[in-house]
Amino acid sequence: MDLWERLGAYHSAEDELRWTGTFRDYFGRVCEQPELARLSHARIYDMIAEAGVETRADGSRRYRFFSQDLFGLDRSLEQLVDYFHSAAQRLEVRKRILVLMGPVGGGKSTLVALLKRGLENYSRTAVGALYGIAGCPMHEEPLHLVPRALRDEVLREYGLYIEGDLCPVCQLRLDSTHQGRIEEMPVERVVISEKNRVGIGTFSPSDPKSQDISELTGSIDLATIGEYGAESDPRAYRFDGELNVANRGLMEFIEMLKSDEKFLYSLLTLAQEQNIKTGRYSMIYADEAITSHSNEAEFLSFVDNKKNEALRDRMILIRVPYNLRVQDEMRIYQKLIHHSGLRDVHLAPHTLRTASIFAVLSRLQASKKQGMSLMKKLKLLDDQTVEGYTAKDVRELHEEFPVEGMTGISPRYVINRLSSALVKPGVRCINPLDALKALKDGLEQHTGLAAEERDRLLNLIYETRKEYDEMAKIEVQKAFVYSFEESAQTLLNNYLDNIEAYVNQTRLTDPLTDEEMEPDEKLMRSIEEQIGITENAKRAFREEILIRISTLARRAERFRYQSHSGLRQAIEAKLFSDLKNVVKITTSTRTPDQDQLRKLNDVANRLIAHDGYCSECGNAILQYVGTLLSR
Repeated sequence: MDLWERLGAYHSAEDELRWTGTFRDYFGRVCEQPELARLSHARIYDMIAEAGVETRADGSRRYRFFSQDLFGLDRSLEQLVDYFHSAAQRLEVRKRILVLMGPVGGGKSTLVALLKRGLENYSRTAVGALYGIAGCPMHEEPLHLVPRALRDEVLREYGLYIEGDLCPVCQLRLDSTHQGRIEEMPVERVVISEKNRVGIGTFSPSDPKSQDISELTGSIDLATIGEYGAESDPRAYRFDGELNVANRGLMEFIEMLKSDEKFLYSLLTLAQEQNIKTGRYSMIYADEAITSHSNEAEFLSFVDNKKNEALRDRMILIRVPYNLRVQDEMRIYQKLIHHSGLRDVHLAPHTLRTASIFAVLSRLQASKKQGMSLMKKLKLLDDQTVEGYTAKDVRELHEEFPVEGMTGISPRYVINRLSSALVKPGVRCINPLDALKALKDGLEQHTGLAAEERDRLLNLIYETRKEYDEMAKIEVQKAFVYSFEESAQTLLNNYLDNIEAYVNQTRLTDPLTDEEMEPDEKLMRSIEEQIGITENAKRAFREEILIRISTLARRAERFRYQSHSGLRQAIEAKLFSDLKNVVKITTSTRTPDQDQLRKLNDVANRLIAHDGYCSECGNAILQYVGTLLSR
């Protein structure tokens, strides 16, 4: 990259954003592009929609705007986008305060931060451009200059909806400087920026005794009162409160329910009437989406207080629970580690998966379904196949506890514990057992956990350890299979030949003797029994496989052993079963002979070359599995 060349391009792009003109110029632009004058909720919705949306097979939606930073919050994000979609149509719902409620570390702040960063970037694009009256402290919409008496005609003739009135500063300038000639009022392009306090306001409560309402609504400029003679002169007032600067964009109210009542009622007026009440002035119009976040305990306490009924009635609540899918939990940790300075420390395969399993288990509630353990539930919610359960069971699990995930271990705790393991002196690699030990030690040091909760979480660590034991055995057994995929495909082809003959009631031909023979029932059952296919269910299973082959053939695709999840498990389990004794003997021998040592080295090399292990964690998993198989 040539830095100076890139800087030149950057400055050119910045110059293009500094457009200025008159209201007449702007009106010509907005007639060609009416979206330039859209309201704040519509701008946010368009920003999200512009990034694209994917509709999944189950009907759920995944918004690309959030997909790189938020994981496992699909339901909450759907509700959020639905809110902005409705508000974009100027429905009554836009006159509400959006409250994100959830546990600590659940992603509430990240969600709002994404909206703020997104607005900043969107306002710099052609489709997201917006304009304001030059010099206005609230960067207000230039169409406010159109007199109310003409607005209905403007709507009919040009299709431009106009809402709101001029702020006191712009009204004074229009009257005194331009003698009411709106076409001469200067207009400029507005680039939203939280840093520059344009279009994004942020308010964080502190001590109500020392915090003043002026932080929200602005304050009198004492230095200019003598010059202008009255506190009611707009030039003697600073319209620089957070509600003022958030006009045209987004207002974030951090931990809103911790605020004093006087701050909350300013929000109430803004939400319901879209006006800011400032001393010595009439109501000042403001167009902004109000977002806030709170934890569950504070929200429930707020709801129980009868005095808060008016404000509560003007809230839209969206729950933001912890993620309940292991795949998404892993992505959270991958993102956090990638953005840290620990990228050079090697993480053994399954380390993040193991930590994620523990975290998700801690958030799940025990299902009332018969035979449904927490681990089975975790796998079903993670789109894994569990014998005996269907998609209907997954839907019922989602419906059983609609607000599941509001308690449990936070991603923040897990990443803190992983970090403590990663930064120990001399550590070049950590494996799943290191991660579980770090998580367990953290529980014992955690002063905020009740004894009963600590015992529950310790039990879940033991459950996670058992699940990892199975993963480790499968990993090593797979590595012991030389040319594993070729072996699996050979076994599959043999199985497919036999089930085709069985279903079609034909005979097979021996490739060596050319003699006809019956389908090998023993072979077929040895594979099917690995995943619990009963004698009564074997015909239906075999017919299903042949239908799948036919479906793929019509699309000119080859059927491989991975093409059917149940058959894949069966093929792998059959191969592993045949190799178990070989693995056990080779890995558990303290003084292996030359042949065993060669096999161990081959397996270690395969783990390193194909499965993401380093020499340290590759040897560690071999020793660990040898111990497991010797028990």
